[in-house]
Amino acid sequence: MKHPAPFTKTDSVVDLVSTDYDILPVLSRFSLPLGFGNKSIGELCVSSGINPDVFLLVVNFLLSGEIDHSYLSCVTPLEVATFLHNSHDYYLNYKFPHIRANLVGALDPAHADVNPVIVKYFDDYIRQVQAHFHYEEKMLFPYVRALHEGRETNCYKVDLFTRQHDHDVEGKLGELKNIILRYYSTSVPYKMYDALVDIYNCEEDLQKHAQIEDDILVPLLRERERKGRGK
Repeated sequence: MKHPAPFTKTDSVVDLVSTDYDILPVLSRFSLPLGFGNKSIGELCVSSGINPDVFLLVVNFLLSGEIDHSYLSCVTPLEVATFLHNSHDYYLNYKFPHIRANLVGALDPAHADVNPVIVKYFDDYIRQVQAHFHYEEKMLFPYVRALHEGRETNCYKVDLFTRQHDHDVEGKLGELKNIILRYYSTSVPYKMYDALVDIYNCEEDLQKHAQIEDDILVPLLRERERKGRGK
């Protein structure tokens, strides 16, 4: 059951999760602790040192696909970049190792010739994502911090990021998924089905991650650059 209107600070955290439990990893990337009790979204965010407006901007966007522009003036690019940085840590240090372990555990010994190819495909994909994230950590996020602190930033602009933003990275899991669906047989299918669910979820999650960069962070940075030019 979808929430009839965007969530607000007074809505219950439990109601938010009950609406779409796929939002749980997002709560973890905001470092919001479990044990919600009867707390509202605003109460939980404030007690955890999170700007509720940033949380609601991201969550409502992920649930509806629409940006609530009333929140944009209440958040900073640094707050959005901090969430994205936490997401990088989540993917690289938790989600990808978890998927890899499930995938390796689902491989059928009968396909000793094909199994290394599947694992190599996944590992190559992870290296591509690592390179993608590394660029953002070394170039984009330091630029966001410099803007936030009012430091000179002539060496980098957000348009440089948008020109090189590789959306192929988010979609390449689809190729692995299709190979398994079409050509991989196994005597224990439930393990591979479980691994596929992980791959599907991760593919969708990475697409949403890229949308937050493109549709929230980039416009916020462009507005900050415009103000910096005095226009």
